[in-house]
Amino acid sequence: MCFRMARFLAGFWLAFLVACGGAEPLPENQGGTESGTISSGQFDLQYRIEGQGPTAVVIGSPDYYARAFSQNLRSHLRLVFLDHRGSAASPGKVDTAEFALDRILDDIELVREALGLGRVAVIGHSGQAFMALEYTKKYPANVSHVIMIGIAPDFSASSVQAAQANWEKLASPERKTALEENLRSMTDEALAELPREGGQGFIARYIRSGPKAWYDPGFDATSLWEGVGDIDVTHSLESFDRPVFMALGRYDFLVAPPSSWEPIKDQFSDLTIRVFEKSGHTPQYEEPEVFDKELLYGCQALET
Repeated sequence: MCFRMARFLAGFWLAFLVACGGAEPLPENQGGTESGTISSGQFDLQYRIEGQGPTAVVIGSPDYYARAFSQNLRSHLRLVFLDHRGSAASPGKVDTAEFALDRILDDIELVREALGLGRVAVIGHSGQAFMALEYTKKYPANVSHVIMIGIAPDFSASSVQAAQANWEKLASPERKTALEENLRSMTDEALAELPREGGQGFIARYIRSGPKAWYDPGFDATSLWEGVGDIDVTHSLESFDRPVFMALGRYDFLVAPPSSWEPIKDQFSDLTIRVFEKSGHTPQYEEPEVFDKELLYGCQALET
């Protein structure tokens, strides 16, 4: 995976494919709040642990994702919010090979071992959903459930076209007008002038695309961001037996619609898909009560 794709996945996180399904129970862990940093090569990976119950690792910026999941969920799960190389602070000039997918997956394993987490559920939202799935393929003995949110099977040209077609078909005139207003107020030229440091350009671009990302087309996601390629998901699925619960938003126009999973869903041995009718790209934030209920019901073993 090249630097560009790693950074793309890092920012394109609003997707939570949840690998649950109701099979085996997760390990119980009790605890309060803990934070720190674990070094891997030139990268300092931040982590934050909140809540109690079975452990679930949430891949991606701890600052962002600690805000995106409800406090209620923390009374049921021990959430470990974990940086990866694409979301961590830049260490300066780094060879693009340092962002290879295998290295990102090995970092997750490094932190799991360093923190003594044992067997965990793995949660990935948007681009991080691919990381959660691929980590589980590489380290299946360490994962009980895979959880993926807001993602299409790939970022291919056909998926981009499907997302656009879904936008043209489903988006209301008011939603389309809101996007047009955002594009006028924040032009491509203005975005190009923003500094690369801190991901300001990406954040501004994402906020500008709000009408495509959120059920409420006028929602301002700025507060969530404060401080803050090609992949074949079917590869090795013939030997993949972890339960997967996928959470998708009906009004998510950033990725291809839920129907894009139809051609490959039968290749998963245990896949549950839930479509949230009043959500865009981030159902865990937009419909927290319904999301938590669906997650904990669909993964009843999480609380046993």
